[in-house]
This record gives sequence, structure tokens and C-alpha cells, in this order.
Amino acid sequence: MIGRITGTLIEKSPPTVCIDVGGVGYEIDVPMSTLYNLPDTGAKATLFTHLAVREDAHILYGFNSAQERATFRALIKVTGIGARTALAVLSGMTSEELADAITRQETGRLTRVPGIGKKTAERLLLELKGKIGADLPAGLPGQPASSRDDIVNALLSLGYSSAESQAALKTLPADVDVAEGIRLALKSLSR
Repeated sequence: MIGRITGTLIEKSPPTVCIDVGGVGYEIDVPMSTLYNLPDTGAKATLFTHLAVREDAHILYGFNSAQERATFRALIKVTGIGARTALAVLSGMTSEELADAITRQETGRLTRVPGIGKKTAERLLLELKGKIGADLPAGLPGQPASSRDDIVNALLSLGYSSAESQAALKTLPADVDVAEGIRLALKSLSR
């Protein structure tokens, strides 16, 4: 098993990158979140990898962190979820956001990922419950969502990505109310 690769990043061709290690170029499929965090071509890069061996191919998948790789491995164990869908999930949300969605059992957050329908989202929530995100505090049924959750949900419904919404949330004061938070977040996203 190839667990990690360090070498010179020689090509970025989404969703594939090529890393030269001792004169051998390894083509590695990565989620977009990993691709965005890689250095420029010609620089040294390290990826945690997962090697998938199939009858017709050996495919390397690469990730920025061991946690992201572990999330990928948990996703591909879910019935009906292949590597491409797992990469799409990790391209649409971080490992932490996925863990939070699973802990809170939020189907809507998963269906915003291209290629994930309601039934697939429900299957993900069911099969990953207790495996991913178990260490996060779960919201109690009937408990109102925090104003920060409401702000993120508003931004998501306006078409902003999960990553954009979380980035805008970080710019807000801790005690902001929902209406003001949405206004400030939209202002920061329009810059």
C-alpha cells in the first residue's frame, strides 16, 4: 500500500495531479479542496494517499491530511458510494463539515453536493452515524439551531458553497444576530 507521497508537483489537471518522485511521475486523483491547497507546480508537495486496486487499473487518490483520507475511506465503504462520489463529497465540504452534517443528521447539507440525491444522503447519514463525527456534540431534537447555523443555511440557500459560507462566518463577530450576520456575510462575500 502506498500511504504517502512526497515529491515535486509537476502538473495540475483537475481532478488529477502529477507528482515526480525520484524520476517517476505518479498521477493522483484529488478532491478540489486538496487541489486548492497544493503549492504551485515545481514546488515540493506531500499527499496522504489511498491506493485502489481494480481489475483494470491501480488508482491513487491523494489528500492533504490523514483525517481527509480516513473520511474518504469511510465514504467508499458506504453501499453505492464509489471513489468518484467520495471525491465529490470531499470537494463540496470539508471532513469537519461532513462530520457535523452526520452528527446533526442534516440531509439537506449533503444533497447540495453534486451527485448526491436525497436517498444517497440518507444512506450516508445512516451508515456513517457513529463512525464520523461521533465526537462532536449532537444537537438535541427540537433544540433551536444557533444563529451561526442559521446564517450558514441562509448563505447556502442563496447559492454560496459550504466553503464560502464557512469563510464568511469566520469574519463575523461572535455575538452577531442572524439578520445582521447575513448582511455582514454577504458584504464580505461580495468583495
